[in-house]
Amino acid sequence: MGMGTRAPGLISGGMAAATLALFAAAPVAAQELVGQPTPGNIGLQPAASPLMHQAHMFHDAILMPIITFICLLVLGLLIWIVVRYNKKSNPTPAKWSHNTLVEVVWTVVPVLILVFISLFSFRLLFAYHDMPEPDLTVKVTGNQWNWAYEYPDQGVPEYISNMLPEEEVAQRGMPHSLYRLAADEPMVVPVGANVRLLITAADVIHAVALPAFGLKTDAVPGRVNETWFRAERPGIYYGQCSELCGVDHAFMPIQINVVSRAEFAAWVASKGGSMTPRTAEQAPGGTAAQIEAGTTGAVASRNVASDAMAADGGAIPTAQTATTPTEQPTGTAAAPAPAAPAAQ
Repeated sequence: MGMGTRAPGLISGGMAAATLALFAAAPVAAQELVGQPTPGNIGLQPAASPLMHQAHMFHDAILMPIITFICLLVLGLLIWIVVRYNKKSNPTPAKWSHNTLVEVVWTVVPVLILVFISLFSFRLLFAYHDMPEPDLTVKVTGNQWNWAYEYPDQGVPEYISNMLPEEEVAQRGMPHSLYRLAADEPMVVPVGANVRLLITAADVIHAVALPAFGLKTDAVPGRVNETWFRAERPGIYYGQCSELCGVDHAFMPIQINVVSRAEFAAWVASKGGSMTPRTAEQAPGGTAAQIEAGTTGAVASRNVASDAMAADGGAIPTAQTATTPTEQPTGTAAAPAPAAPAAQ
């Protein structure tokens, strides 16, 4: 996805020209599209969550200066070696092949640089894992090839989110750049809420990626991964599956609509849910805690059995009655088993 600020044209003139380039880039930065790619731009999308702000700082203030310095240093050394030690300037080459001091320096310095980077990297990783108390939990399931969303604590059953066809994008008056990004049934969350995502897959490995929130988490069959975000402002934010999941990998967009709390409550009601947290019996696929613990299968089986027996007007069979189907009434002999056919 194209993201960030358009690179300014090359301007000669040293530091003064570089300063002019920074000021010239400011108006372009103000025109960036939030939550979606900006055509022709480079860099990261504008941040819309606290985690992404930290990722911006790590990228722009730590990684880029270090990488720029290393690239310029290596380029300068290459130019110096080419000019100083070419055959014309140095017709008689040196006979030595090792230098202990140089080898120690180019081993120790990169290690120190990586340790310095890791201090900031670990802090960002801890921020991703130290999730605050969630206000909302959304179960995200990757399918071939669409996404399914479920709000277990609000009782909103799983619904499928597919990519909008190209002609429908045009009919809705949306820019063509949103083709393969817009979805017919987006995820909806309230602004300012701590949203926990419980991410899994039904078939192959997928990945939830949404740049504006700094999200990128694998969806693995048989496993529930966890991440979180907090949207700072209302709007529509787009992402995609970032794992090569099959032939239709490019047609798995992720659209998250961030709305006010009142609008979110109305949306939950329109989906047949309630803002009152549901119990295990009320939640269609189990509560968020049960999904995370992997106990929803037993809950779902019990609920299905309860519904079936209630429809028949009977009681739910207990474990004892379910495991004694061959018991005979008292005083009645069991019928003998049929004899095996004689061998021919």
